[in-house]
Amino acid sequence: MSVTIHTTLGDIKVEIFCESVPKTAENFLALCASSAYNDSPFHRSIPNFMIQTGSPSSATPKVSNSIWGSDFEDEIRPSLRHNARGIVSMANKGPGTNGSQFFILYAPAPHLDGKNTVFGHVIGDEGMRTLAKMEEREVDKKGRMAGEAVKIERVTMHANPIAA
Repeated sequence: MSVTIHTTLGDIKVEIFCESVPKTAENFLALCASSAYNDSPFHRSIPNFMIQTGSPSSATPKVSNSIWGSDFEDEIRPSLRHNARGIVSMANKGPGTNGSQFFILYAPAPHLDGKNTVFGHVIGDEGMRTLAKMEEREVDKKGRMAGEAVKIERVTMHANPIAA
């Protein structure tokens, strides 16, 4: 399964690891299907590390609600690691605190292995170019991007990860 995250800076296609992390995939895909991520800002960007999003557009960046209305457990898999640019992982506040927020790595972050659930990766050159545009944006000390907000406009779901 894959999705295309249409952002104000371009598209990012992500392959979702449905079989490896089924609960995380169910949560993410259901949020995508319900348009929960539409207009969601990328509220934190740390160059050479990651960019974070996933709060409903009407909420503060501290809001992170799962489809079940409460936090859910991690699905840590030794084979799924924070080892490359484009890895997509759940943001959390500690063990078992997954909701709706997620991040995309700009660079490997092995210190997150065992702490955050990896559930996908960016596929294709266009998504990597969009990620580069995001990383180039000027940020303040708290990782907030200067200028016009970068947002998720909408998400398109694909049954076939290679589909256009």
